[in-house]
Amino acid sequence: MIDVAIVGAAGYAGVELTRLLVGHPMMRAVHLTSAAHADTRVGDLYPALASHVDVAYVEPDADAIADAASIAFLAVPHTAAMALVPRLLERGVTVIDASADFRLSDPALYERWYGVAHSCPELLAEAVYGLPELDRGALPGARLVACPGCYPTASILAAFPALAEGVAGGTRVIIGAISGVSGAGKAPGPGVHYCAVTESVAAYKVAAHRHTPEIAERLSHVTGSPVRVTFSPHLAPLSRGLLATVYLDLTEDSSSLTTSEAVDLYRSRYANEPFVTVHAPGVMPSTAEVRGTNRAHIGVVVDEDAGMLVAVCAIDNLVKGTSGQAIQCANLVLGLDETAGLDIPGWGV
Repeated sequence: MIDVAIVGAAGYAGVELTRLLVGHPMMRAVHLTSAAHADTRVGDLYPALASHVDVAYVEPDADAIADAASIAFLAVPHTAAMALVPRLLERGVTVIDASADFRLSDPALYERWYGVAHSCPELLAEAVYGLPELDRGALPGARLVACPGCYPTASILAAFPALAEGVAGGTRVIIGAISGVSGAGKAPGPGVHYCAVTESVAAYKVAAHRHTPEIAERLSHVTGSPVRVTFSPHLAPLSRGLLATVYLDLTEDSSSLTTSEAVDLYRSRYANEPFVTVHAPGVMPSTAEVRGTNRAHIGVVVDEDAGMLVAVCAIDNLVKGTSGQAIQCANLVLGLDETAGLDIPGWGV
């Protein structure tokens, strides 16, 4: 068995990592950190895990992590990963980072959007962007993986085939996405209290969300030229789940594309992807059907009057959007079966 550490293990992403690793055939979580819950047993904080995880949370410390594990999952806020990653790499630990600290290749862009200078910009070029459907071949043997955010995961998966195949040019990509409240993290706040979110859907950080440059950068890599993204996130009264609707202008050469042809294009691009399903023409995905899974379900339609392709992607923000994707990346880094620990049915009915 491969011993792993989870840093930030008591948060929503961390506990989801813990849950998924319980069923992993080759990895086991042996070192779980939480500054807020140090010395608390996992089962006391999360009774559902009491019969599966018999350890207590400990304070985060890079050397203690390296002594205990050969791979570390970081489920921490931005800036916290930067403080740990250099030392972990120095000690030979493989890092799967679910924070935003290594997703952007340009340190100036990171500083602009996150409001702080990057403390180890020399590592940005080494970090592998952890969306396997885009660049699976870069992951085996990687030392540092930067897992995408949940919004970028769904948005990129929805847009990628159309841009990669050249049926959409990328001069204008419009994204409207809806997330459950767990996407805001475990820390309480006025905007995520029950009374603030129930019976309401609200847009926030329109054209100003930190995931915007991440989406634009990755889609630009696909097309080989700058992609312009307008991103509007929304908060819905769901505990988990994310639905991204992406609108792309068809190129002049693709102006006669039909919905059936678009579906065939997407199915061809994702034919060998174990966690992606492209629905039949006329069928759109829902968050319920992917709840609790590492799956991404996509529906595609061509709006002939508008000359646009509309692609909708549903994921569970805590699994394919965070923790499951981190495990998927770790499987590939370590040369394991990509689906190990993740081939599980959803909770939807």
